[in-house]
Amino acid sequence: MQNSVSNKELAALRVMRDFLMKNRRMPSVRELMKEMDYKSPRSAAVILEHLIDKGILNKKEDGSIQFIKYEFETNEVTSEQTVKIPLLGSVACGLPILAEENIEAMIAVSTKIAKPNNTYFLLQATGDSMNEKGINDGDLVLVKQQNSAEDGDLVVALIDDEATIKELRVNEDLVLLIPRSSNKAHTAIILSRDFMVQGVVVSTIPKIEY
Repeated sequence: MQNSVSNKELAALRVMRDFLMKNRRMPSVRELMKEMDYKSPRSAAVILEHLIDKGILNKKEDGSIQFIKYEFETNEVTSEQTVKIPLLGSVACGLPILAEENIEAMIAVSTKIAKPNNTYFLLQATGDSMNEKGINDGDLVLVKQQNSAEDGDLVVALIDDEATIKELRVNEDLVLLIPRSSNKAHTAIILSRDFMVQGVVVSTIPKIEY
């Protein structure tokens, strides 16, 4: 697959990867045009069309673009083993959190962090509701997929059509999702005991700065 990618297409893929990591979404055609220093959006659109035809990118029903089958080359020599972890985009309530339409890219993560025989996903944190736990706006959060958690775990849940990260607290009748933030405007979410988590936070990867 990689041998069929031209130098211009490879450069565009790298621009899209960096844009995704910085902005938590893929660039539009005009944004790609600007990042690639093209004079016409048609030039960027043609590259996207070629990458879609090659099965490297996919166009969703809403018109947005996602990575599906591309691993970026690296010249680094390392003996460390990695595994590809899906970076998720927006997640609609009621849909499987690891559904293909939610995956924006596949990111290499060390198997020392993402242990074998488990399922993981990555989310990009938004806001400051968990900054006292070291999770800041724009950070990547590595999550082990599971539907149960222990009292005190940092969990991912689908609340009000969005994936949210909070500290889990359980008592006899209720489940509390507690923010841990220096911003006291954030308040706890109170749920019934029927509540089920989507996963438990394993690690935080600080936001990439440019």
